[in-house]
Amino acid sequence: MSRKLISTGSPFEKQAGYSRAVVQGDWCFVSGTTGYDYEKMSMPGSVSEQAENIFRTIENALQEAGFAISDIVRARYIVTDPSYSDALFEVTGKWLGDVRPAATLVVSGLLKPEMKVEIDVTALRANR
Repeated sequence: MSRKLISTGSPFEKQAGYSRAVVQGDWCFVSGTTGYDYEKMSMPGSVSEQAENIFRTIENALQEAGFAISDIVRARYIVTDPSYSDALFEVTGKWLGDVRPAATLVVSGLLKPEMKVEIDVTALRANR
């Protein structure tokens, strides 16, 4: 079974030794993704904007790998403050409300102080 690596082209991926996503058979594992706006190379201030950027990055990685948002079976949400959960859930409900993957919310620090949320997902290719 071959392995396919998906990259956003960020030099940090090679430096830190990870891929945006890894495809192994019918599975796609998308790395923890923060809310950078890669067009502007900036981090928005709000949890909602960060979460929207995260899902756009995840969707792009999944599409490049031959998957769809609807293939997501597992999600992990990390927020740096529990008070961010309501704003996050508005966005996750928009993106995953019909998909309803198994999910976990963790409250933890992240690499940089401007990062308020990080999301990773696992997808299983649906029989299409």
